[in-house]
Amino acid sequence: MKRICCIGAIAALFASGAQAAELSSPGSSAADSDKPSCFASLQDYLKSSARDCPLNYGPFTLFGTLDGGFGYEQWGAPVGTYADKPNYAIQRSSGNVHWLWSPNALTASSIGLRLAQEIVRDWELVGVAESGFNPYTLRLINGPQSLADNNLYKAGYQRTAFDTARAGQWDNGQGFIGVSNPTYGTLTFGRTTLLSQSAMGAYDPAASVAFSQIGFTALYATFGASPTSRINSALTYRLTFQEVRFAAQAQIGGYDQGNAATEQYQGQVGFDYRKFSFDAIVGYARNALTFQTYGGAALPVGYDPDSIVRATMMNTGGLELLMRYDWEKFRFYWGYVYSRSTNPSDGYFPYGISTIASGVVVPPGAVTSNAYTVPRILNTAWTGFRYIVQPNFGIASAVYWETQADYLAWPATCSGSGTATSSSRCGGGRYSYSFVMDYRPLPRLSVYAGVLVSNVYGGVASGYLHAQNIAPTAGVRFQF
Repeated sequence: MKRICCIGAIAALFASGAQAAELSSPGSSAADSDKPSCFASLQDYLKSSARDCPLNYGPFTLFGTLDGGFGYEQWGAPVGTYADKPNYAIQRSSGNVHWLWSPNALTASSIGLRLAQEIVRDWELVGVAESGFNPYTLRLINGPQSLADNNLYKAGYQRTAFDTARAGQWDNGQGFIGVSNPTYGTLTFGRTTLLSQSAMGAYDPAASVAFSQIGFTALYATFGASPTSRINSALTYRLTFQEVRFAAQAQIGGYDQGNAATEQYQGQVGFDYRKFSFDAIVGYARNALTFQTYGGAALPVGYDPDSIVRATMMNTGGLELLMRYDWEKFRFYWGYVYSRSTNPSDGYFPYGISTIASGVVVPPGAVTSNAYTVPRILNTAWTGFRYIVQPNFGIASAVYWETQADYLAWPATCSGSGTATSSSRCGGGRYSYSFVMDYRPLPRLSVYAGVLVSNVYGGVASGYLHAQNIAPTAGVRFQF
């Protein structure tokens, strides 16, 4: 909340000298007054795009997305109160057959405020404050709370819950401020999406939540620690020179600043050459936290079951390689992520630790700091295509693979197979394939339908109730 107030106060200072503008497109002037307004009627508004007809007032732009649908899950779970989605991909809690309302299938529903105010020639003050929510419950997305809500229930009786960086904050998406110049680049500070997370969507053929393994979870983009996908106190610099782009990101502060790691750094380089695009990103997080529900296990005495979770701590890092090529109406995609997780540098927390969610803590004895005595090596790859049938209608298909080697410490050994595999630290993986159609009857409106088939095997399947989920979903997305 302090970040939002800071952004608002600084922006108001600069905006106070600017002439207040009515809701209109950027750059409107008296010469444009004879043109029909996109706000003249509901029909005119719907026929315009969010980019062509934004909700502006002075330097501020209100923007948002509403995404809702209906779907089926071969093996799923009811949607949690603070969760953002169903189990589109197979999860440990996937134990029941469901027809259900399915929010946020294409993208997370969100609402936010964007700032763009010229300071001097070619220099702008920029900022964003944005939050994601479940459009059916109207609750802000809160991953740690969704996990805590399942503490009393074993896997087959749980609602959906996710280990995510969105933790009930008003700015659970982003909340930053900075300066931008077309020659010298953009420098921002505040809550910002990880470079590897923000780049991945442009290289995902089925770019979505419900139809993409890498869109469903931040595990891959964060190199193994999903709550680190957004840095609360990130200093981020981006520069584009002709067809080449560079970016660097560093976390300022640690847990006390609401971060899920004590340190985090990323660097990015990429380019566009004719119809080919490429990006490479490296990253490292020190003492990164992931959170887990107790899931029906014994709870510590004296704690409210709805306000505690367990945690695993690690050092993690990796490499992300992304490629895309356009050919006529086709766009082809390839991607690869290598991640390595090891025991943390500082793993001694006898008195417990806070989480990234207000009111949710990790009690004493619930921090695991030796899960990666043998490093976990995770390799993830994907490929697919998108085909533009018509300017307002496209189809996409993708295949995703994830593999891990054994990282079970000696003298333990692996046995069993599938969901009966003896340990989640045994070798195994996940593979998924999907198909999705997206039709835009109006620039602001998308009508979509698709299916994701996800499978787990080996150690990744250990403790699961089922090894496969088939999840067709259809819905509508509106943007403003």
